[in-house]
Amino acid sequence: MADPVSRRDFLARTGLIGCSLAASPLLTPVSFAAAPWDTRLVVIILRGGMDGLDVVQPYGDPAFNRLRGSLALGPEGGAYDLDGYFALHPSLAPLIPMWEAGQLSFAHAVSTPYRDKRSHFDGQDLLEAGTTSLAGVRDGWLNRMLQTVPDVTPQTAYAVGRSDMRLLQGKAEVANWSPDAQLDLSPQAVRLLELVTESDPALHAALSEAQLLSQMADDEQKRGKGGHVEIAEFAAARLSDEARIAAFSLNGWDTHSTQKRTINTALTRLSETLLTLRGKMRGDTWRKTAVVAMTEFGRTARQNGTAGTDHGTGGLMILAGGAIKGGHVFGDWPGLGDGDLYQDRDLMPTSDVRAQAAWVMRGLTGLDRHVLESAIFPGLDMGSDPGLIL
Repeated sequence: MADPVSRRDFLARTGLIGCSLAASPLLTPVSFAAAPWDTRLVVIILRGGMDGLDVVQPYGDPAFNRLRGSLALGPEGGAYDLDGYFALHPSLAPLIPMWEAGQLSFAHAVSTPYRDKRSHFDGQDLLEAGTTSLAGVRDGWLNRMLQTVPDVTPQTAYAVGRSDMRLLQGKAEVANWSPDAQLDLSPQAVRLLELVTESDPALHAALSEAQLLSQMADDEQKRGKGGHVEIAEFAAARLSDEARIAAFSLNGWDTHSTQKRTINTALTRLSETLLTLRGKMRGDTWRKTAVVAMTEFGRTARQNGTAGTDHGTGGLMILAGGAIKGGHVFGDWPGLGDGDLYQDRDLMPTSDVRAQAAWVMRGLTGLDRHVLESAIFPGLDMGSDPGLIL
């Protein structure tokens, strides 16, 4: 009988170690568009299902410690107390001055209409489509927003052969740019690998490990300046000029095991990205900017047996920039007690993440509510204004 193949052997034999894969932001282009308003919108897709309960920890909820086990840090474990109920993960400590300056907020217990199957691919597609289903949908909500605005022109940028994000696919023309990357696998091959491994827990974990290793290698090769920093620098430069909209992805949020290690890496990249955007924007550009970071779903309320969390439902939106109303954890908190969880496993969503995005766009651009609810996010009820924008 042949010896079993270890996870590391699997990674090496399939060529996954040393290639960039979907965990690297270099696989995803940055897209830009100029528009006839002076504010800026940056949309960051956090691919992999970010654990909002770890990023902004509801330590004031009586059930939090029981459910989260070793992930339940709270202020006693080094998390930064935001408001006496929620605490910020220690890996985002560099963003505390941004919070204190009123340039950082969060919206908790948010979700797309996607439920129950918990597939990264369907979840991400629905997040970027901005609809209640994928039937007949071929464009993304950010592109549909551009289609509603007269005099939108494509912003001149670099293109290196990467396809558009679904978020920006559609009739409105946008320009693409991505840093140069040496990839052993095409994006199509990576997509196929992800689809094949999703139903196999062992292979899924192996792929996640490969993604983390390849991202670390990318950052080392750039001598401490990761691709996410390069993307943020380029975005800041374009937004300081004619561009008004930028969208890109940060990956590596699939934390099925050893979550403390994996999420620390992902949060550090996110922190560096936001600080680079703020630091590299010229003049008063940051003051006029709203950054919206969204993920396809949250993760389970309970820590699993491998010190991680599995695919869930309710999640977290991160808001940053001089144009947002900072220093708040927005949302209707559903609680984590008995009977409060969705299907007795996930944070219960109390708000549609599309509504939060719609209110940000309305606050920045003045777009009509009917246009937002019918053309950009079909079938959405935005509800009352949560006051996300100054």
